[in-house]
Amino acid sequence: MDIALLNSISDLSTFDRNTATVNKTNKNETFENLFQSALSMVKDTNDLTNTAEKAEMSYALGFNENTHDLQVAQWKANLSLQYTVAVRNKVLESYKEIMNLQF
Repeated sequence: MDIALLNSISDLSTFDRNTATVNKTNKNETFENLFQSALSMVKDTNDLTNTAEKAEMSYALGFNENTHDLQVAQWKANLSLQYTVAVRNKVLESYKEIMNLQF
């Protein structure tokens, strides 16, 4: 996930009525980039999980006797999943916070 995208979201001090349409377009592009980054993160997590499952099957069938490769694949998949879940939890927490704002 690209952290630089989060910094560009918080730049609301340049809001002006004349530039509102330009800023709105930029914010839409920023959201789209952030969303695409999240989708990429989920895809990468899925790929690492599938790789770990293939390594497990290969080890179970006796094609691979190296436990180190199996353990590394499982560790990568586990860390990626934990990171994805942590990001998801923060996004949901932020969404709930926004929904509770009083205007």
